[in-house]
Amino acid sequence: MLGPINGEIDAIKLWSDEDWKDILRSAVRSVEELSKKLGFPSVPSNWIDDPNFPVRIPRPYLARIEPRNLEDPLLLQVVPTDQESQVVEGFCDDPLVESKALVERGVLQKYNGRVLLISTPVCAVHCRYCFRRNFPYEEHRNADSTQQINSIEKDSTIQEVILSGGDPLMLSDGRLARITSLLDKIPHVRRVRIHTRVPVVIPQRITSKLRESLRSLRKKVVMVMHFNHANEVDADVSHALAMLHDDGIALFNQSVLLRKVNDSVDSLVSLSETLFENHVVPYYLHLLDRVSGTAHFEVDEQVSSTLYAELQARLPGYLVPRLVREVPGESSKQIQTV
Repeated sequence: MLGPINGEIDAIKLWSDEDWKDILRSAVRSVEELSKKLGFPSVPSNWIDDPNFPVRIPRPYLARIEPRNLEDPLLLQVVPTDQESQVVEGFCDDPLVESKALVERGVLQKYNGRVLLISTPVCAVHCRYCFRRNFPYEEHRNADSTQQINSIEKDSTIQEVILSGGDPLMLSDGRLARITSLLDKIPHVRRVRIHTRVPVVIPQRITSKLRESLRSLRKKVVMVMHFNHANEVDADVSHALAMLHDDGIALFNQSVLLRKVNDSVDSLVSLSETLFENHVVPYYLHLLDRVSGTAHFEVDEQVSSTLYAELQARLPGYLVPRLVREVPGESSKQIQTV
């Protein structure tokens, strides 16, 4: 078993494959269970169980939520409420028109030079603002990964492959290693990028076996995290990030600006500072993708601009994420001006 560059990190804590799988199996899966775990006398009246997009909250993430606090910023991200059933003009099932970006089953290309691989439909946590909550995963579930890799191999303009989903770290080590090792052999692919929220909600997923697999790749590995609030970082998350950093993986973060979650300059400053202290570069601050059922999370654009100006005034430039919106058909994320 290979150790990290700084051997002290592994001496602190080692996680096994069974650790994170046990955590996943024990995730909270109903609002009734959630209310009991958080100490509410009964299920709050506006919480609902949505069979189409059910509750899924791993215990490590649940432990960071303040009991009996309906306004906890972590709770608001993961609890389904009756607001999700509201029909709001301008919100739809596929706001990014990803159906038109498909080049192969399970492969999307939105921008030149890179493609996105839908590696799995499964996530460790069901974030209520998810822009792919209505994605037709069933149509891609049995996509042939060999065919996907072949299509990438044939296109010499592709320099970066983004593993997404779902969440690619929900794949077994063997399945993930097979995909990344095949990509590693393609000469024109320079980087493998992994988009994941798993280290945020189940940091125990960063096992020695996973790390060894990622370290074995010749390509540069980039991991883009999804933290929205500084309270999402605890000791285990810090440990996981330290190990990934120690392995030479470039760590970035992209957040979503969410009403009542992180729509204050103090929250955003704290998030950037906490991330950087844990080897993660703040990268993007996304305006909400307008998917059906998420209107209650949207922050007014004028408010967003004011917040961003305050953020720029409070932080050095390298800690200020770019405020962006994804616009279907554009050649890149659209940077929002203040």
